[in-house]
Amino acid sequence: MRKAFSLQALFTLSAAIILCCSSVIFAQNREKFVISAKAGGINAITGQADVHAKGESEWQQLSITDDLDAGDRVRTANDGRVEILLNPGSYLRVGGDSEVELSNNTLDNLELRLLRGTAIVEATGADGLELNINISTPHTKLAIVRQGLYRLNVVPNDATELIVRKGRVILNDDSHTKVKGGNKVVFSATNVTVAKLTKEEKKVQEPVENWSKERAETLAKANRRISDRMLTSAFSSFPGWGDPFGRSNGLWFYNRDARCYTFLPFYYGWGSPYGNSYSTSVYGPFGGFVTGTRHSWPQSGNGNGSNSSNGNGGSTSSGSSSGGYSHPSRPAQNPIFDGGNGRRMPNPDSGGRIQRKIKDQ
Repeated sequence: MRKAFSLQALFTLSAAIILCCSSVIFAQNREKFVISAKAGGINAITGQADVHAKGESEWQQLSITDDLDAGDRVRTANDGRVEILLNPGSYLRVGGDSEVELSNNTLDNLELRLLRGTAIVEATGADGLELNINISTPHTKLAIVRQGLYRLNVVPNDATELIVRKGRVILNDDSHTKVKGGNKVVFSATNVTVAKLTKEEKKVQEPVENWSKERAETLAKANRRISDRMLTSAFSSFPGWGDPFGRSNGLWFYNRDARCYTFLPFYYGWGSPYGNSYSTSVYGPFGGFVTGTRHSWPQSGNGNGSNSSNGNGGSTSSGSSSGGYSHPSRPAQNPIFDGGNGRRMPNPDSGGRIQRKIKDQ
């Protein structure tokens, strides 16, 4: 009897060890993929949240290491909050007592379905950049096409409320109505109304909006804390780029210290619609791979080759230009990264290739 008990206990202990090791390996594997352009990654969870994978019959507890596929659903309890990565630079933040489906996770045709509850979309992008984030609810379909802040509230069998604080949305109606920042749209089963936000509506912030702003600050800080060593290690070990990167304006970069993915833009000068700066980028103003953000950037009005402080605790070199220089949001020519192993990144705009080498550490 004691022997049988010991064998059973040993079996249970072994199974527990295997399960634990599997969980650790799974988490480590996610950290291994430091660079990504996929949509659907779970980036933050607070409170209770569950996932219903496509084809499965039951809901499972959502994990911070989960990556959603097309058709997967996420739901939150009253105290739940979930942050989901969209195309690089854009985030979906789901409030309490809500349910959302990732209908299509491709960057070319990204689509979400908000079935009930509240969600915030923080969309980062350069001025004039065409985004393609499609959202449907039980009452409407729309497309987010500009950087900005968007809040959706869905009451099943009642109505959908869209608040565009910043940005632009195109409604999927006969006239493809454009709704700009500072407006509210209410969709019911029979009617659509558009009105300017009142002063009170502009000031009122739901709890999920406050949480979204806090997350935006956290992620921008995680971007600024990407070190030269992190960049060098990530790019030199990355096995290849693939087509999705050519259609993106940046990458998801996993900051192990912050334990989350943050946005790493291809070009200098990007910021969150909340006002936070993504100051660490892949390329500098004159092209080429930049390992870090606190050096080797010419400053306007300083063309004598001397160094000057950039306000971020470091210095910038002005190079040998004879005139002033102001940072553009992107360089005139789009360089590509070459880690020294023959791995290059397609030009995001034209598909051209210019060989650039990483700086020695």
